[in-house]
Amino acid sequence: MVSWVRNAVLATILTGGAVYAEPVTIVALGDSLTAGYGLENQADGLVPQLEAWLKAKGADVVVQNAGVSGDTSAGGLARLDWALGPEVDALIVTLGGNDMLRGLDPAGTRASLEGILQKAAAKGLPVLLVGMQAPGNFGPEYKATFDAMYPELAAKYGALLAGSFFEGLVAAGATAGDPASFAPFMQADGIHPNPEGVKLIVEGLGPKVLELLGKVAG
Repeated sequence: MVSWVRNAVLATILTGGAVYAEPVTIVALGDSLTAGYGLENQADGLVPQLEAWLKAKGADVVVQNAGVSGDTSAGGLARLDWALGPEVDALIVTLGGNDMLRGLDPAGTRASLEGILQKAAAKGLPVLLVGMQAPGNFGPEYKATFDAMYPELAAKYGALLAGSFFEGLVAAGATAGDPASFAPFMQADGIHPNPEGVKLIVEGLGPKVLELLGKVAG
């Protein structure tokens, strides 16, 4: 699509008007949090709920689910070329959670995330990088290094940044470091959100995804 047509389409999307052109296609690259692990109803997953939220805001958009349960940032990098078809207009990256849970060296996670951002930049794709925060059990140095790489990489590559995947849960009353406060929004494993938790996560991420749509127009 030529740029002036794309700009017109996105301007119409973001003002809630009628759209008569192809939808904007976003790939959500992630792990089980993106894939919808543990949810009985596929429609309750992050990608379907996010797409529905965006459409309710007037966006003509398709969100493709490129979430693979158990995937690390290195795994996401390895399959990125396959995930980015010619129709893709933008990328959401939600990776690093499994790296952190396994205690992998943050330097390796950073290198993989940077590789993803470099590939997206080479294709001219705007990116929303979704941050993760490490717990304190690997020590303060690990946590500081891990947490800092998301804003640092977003700044380096001009990506949009969502500070925390779980920001919507915090807004609903969950408190970092207090697992009990997250319990109403989580499945029994305490790691993956239940349908209500996904809904709140989408409400937290949604405005950033609308910003991402705006970058497609640019």
